[in-house]
Amino acid sequence: MADDKNKNNRKWNLNLNLNSENPDNRRRTAYYLLMALSVLMFLNYFALPSYMNRSVEEVTYSTFLDQVNGGDVSEVKLEDTQITFVATDDAGDKQVYVTGIIEDPTLVTRLEEADVTFSKDIPTEASPIVSLLVSWVLPLLLFWGMGNLLAKQMTKRMGGGAGGALSFGKSNAKVYVKAGDDAKTFKDVAGQDEAKEALSEIVDYLHQPKKYQDIGAQNPKGILLVGPPGTGKTLLARAVAGEADVPFFSISGSEFVEMFVGRGAAKVRDLFKEANEKAPCIVFIDEIDTIGKKRDSGGYGGGNDEREQTLNQLLAEMDGFEANKGVVILAATNRPESLDAALLRPGRFDRRVPVELPDLAGREAILKVHAKKYKMDPAIDYNTIARATSGASGAELANIINEGGLRAVREGRTSVTQNDLEESVETVIAGYQRKNAVISPKEKEIVSYHEIGHALVAAKQTESAPVHKITIIPRTSGALGYTMQIEEGEKSLMTKQELFNKIVTLAGGRAAEEIVFGSITTGASNDIEQMTRMARAMITRYGMSDTFDMMQIETQTNKYLGGDTSMNVSAGMAEQVDREVLDIIKQAHEKAIAILNENNQKLHELSHYLLVEETITGAEFMKILEN
Repeated sequence: MADDKNKNNRKWNLNLNLNSENPDNRRRTAYYLLMALSVLMFLNYFALPSYMNRSVEEVTYSTFLDQVNGGDVSEVKLEDTQITFVATDDAGDKQVYVTGIIEDPTLVTRLEEADVTFSKDIPTEASPIVSLLVSWVLPLLLFWGMGNLLAKQMTKRMGGGAGGALSFGKSNAKVYVKAGDDAKTFKDVAGQDEAKEALSEIVDYLHQPKKYQDIGAQNPKGILLVGPPGTGKTLLARAVAGEADVPFFSISGSEFVEMFVGRGAAKVRDLFKEANEKAPCIVFIDEIDTIGKKRDSGGYGGGNDEREQTLNQLLAEMDGFEANKGVVILAATNRPESLDAALLRPGRFDRRVPVELPDLAGREAILKVHAKKYKMDPAIDYNTIARATSGASGAELANIINEGGLRAVREGRTSVTQNDLEESVETVIAGYQRKNAVISPKEKEIVSYHEIGHALVAAKQTESAPVHKITIIPRTSGALGYTMQIEEGEKSLMTKQELFNKIVTLAGGRAAEEIVFGSITTGASNDIEQMTRMARAMITRYGMSDTFDMMQIETQTNKYLGGDTSMNVSAGMAEQVDREVLDIIKQAHEKAIAILNENNQKLHELSHYLLVEETITGAEFMKILEN
């Protein structure tokens, strides 16, 4: 219990690298100059003779004698060209006067009789040490300080500040240290149970390395986190550091490679030097594919560029440090297929941890974690929101909660409701409502029939997701309306019939336009795009074709970033694939028309109801359909 309490009380705070520059250099420069000027004035006041700090007035020699005879003169300095003396003026203040030299043998006698202090050295000048400081040391120090400040200013302007072009060898990694409210532990990470289980072994090793060393086991040097954007790879890395209670270095791969050749390699050396000094610790390199791409000899200069030198230095550093010292390298990427093979071999990145999109239970847990920061209505059904966000990442779910909070404020409520979250889901999917959009009654009617066509076809098929909501309110994404379907549970696999039914549902909108209006519009463009992509995947990737059987025709080149594909077949076979795709789309189109013709009366009834209400729920839709 005590250990858990200590874990909960761990605090982390973001500190920048100590070598980084103060961003407000102008203010600091002005402060230093003002301080130097004040010191100079202070020394000038106390070190120079007192008469030099007073105003000097020129008088005649006779006036000088009158003041001597009158007892007003207190100090006299006899110089080669003039006489300087201090006397009391009419107001009773000390004043410095000067007068010319006249041959007067009785002057000394007059001064003695008037009890005036006189000398060639009156008043006493500063000591030789003070004179040396004022004349030489202080100006040199002042010029040195100003030169140093100007050099720093020029260095920063040329890129020599934090991450600048002249700050060679500094990694500029962000370091998270204890003392703050930014602590992250595994409790802050939801929906990634498998990834947390794989990383918990690293935490245990950093806590109890001896039990692993006794059996001869070594800690993995590097762990690669792979997954789509927004799934929490960086959050997982920080949670590992928080659980292990060790320093956490964070740097992006793009920060290594800049203008000057060799700079990236120097940064890698500095990063590992700092890590070794603070071991045990965790080093996190985000977007490592920036510097870890596969090497080839086809580039300019044989591929020996700055990025390749940086990668070579990273490989050398990972080979050079001891695994048992407690330095763990975590890296994240959403392009693992592009990484160099030398980086992925055992001894460098020994373990790959997938951080995939969360499932239904994971999405519900993520929503609850983010909802803790907001005032939420206790009646909110997070399961419904989770089912409506299939395929959403953790970052998108956090954005949905925040959009719900913003909507609650706009509506003048003090807590987030179920309706706020459902509307925020639609905002993320289709954009904000275009409340001021002007649509003609004819177009509005077409949109109403189009959306009811989708919903009606979906409802009349056995293996289709239930309709959750239908609306004809325009959205900022360009959609004039949409039909939302929500699966009852999580699905990992889809049958050929289920995929075909989805294509039929997508064809329902265009089919309704044809049946009712006898013409077609551009409103089905997105439906056509999805139908074509889904039908092509059935043929080329899923092996759902009698002609091609289980032959792979298309290869997915980027799993986590858009799922780009490339075909690796001849031109003749590609033409045959196109015919197969066309056959599937035609069959789906014909089936959608047949379903709507069979339910023509309900098509009109539901479309008129939607035209009046503009938005109806799935329950309202089914009630009218089944009545």
